[in-house]
Amino acid sequence: MRKASRLFEIIQILRLAGKPVTAQMIADRLEVTVRSIYRDIAALQAMRVPIEGGRGIGYIMRSGFDLPPLMFSIEESEAMVLALALLKRTGDSELKKAAERVSDKIAAAMPVPLRQVLMGNALYAWGSVAPEPSGIDLASIRQAIRDEQKLAIDYRDEQGRQTARTIRPIALIYYSAYTNIVAWCELREGLRNFRADRIAQSATIAAFFTGQGDGLRSQWIAGWKVNQQAG
Repeated sequence: MRKASRLFEIIQILRLAGKPVTAQMIADRLEVTVRSIYRDIAALQAMRVPIEGGRGIGYIMRSGFDLPPLMFSIEESEAMVLALALLKRTGDSELKKAAERVSDKIAAAMPVPLRQVLMGNALYAWGSVAPEPSGIDLASIRQAIRDEQKLAIDYRDEQGRQTARTIRPIALIYYSAYTNIVAWCELREGLRNFRADRIAQSATIAAFFTGQGDGLRSQWIAGWKVNQQAG
């Protein structure tokens, strides 16, 4: 178990204990040496976590230090931090801003010692950043998916031929280089993928496909699974 995880677990053990807990008891539970627990408790005390006690008598946490009602483990928090870092590589500017707000909320909700461990800039997401498409706002696509509202788009294919389409968007697929819109195309009368960077312009229209979104997504997923099995 990594040190960051042990610090979290020690805090959890002490805050739930009704009486002093010895280092040996904590070590047995976390499957580490007693010496490691002594060092961890000293580190937490140095971070001003109100742990009282000592060797031979056990440790207890003073009241006044608590974790939020919904608290994630170090690994769970790191998973979210990395996922948010990956999200910042998409071409969706509104999701990037949302990712920054979520990161701030995670940091604000954590006790100072764990916040210092988590926000130590140890996790990075490298790679190319998808450019933001110029002909369509991805935030409007996500809104249209939620509202089950149709979109009118001017779409260019691989050969540069442009057609006017009315689509029923049901999903977004974020790749490292571009974003795909999964939609029912009324021109082709079937499910199609539309690269966002090939859309010249777009607009929502006063027409909806209320109640059809889940069924179209199920149809899309079923077809995807069939293709996987065929491959």
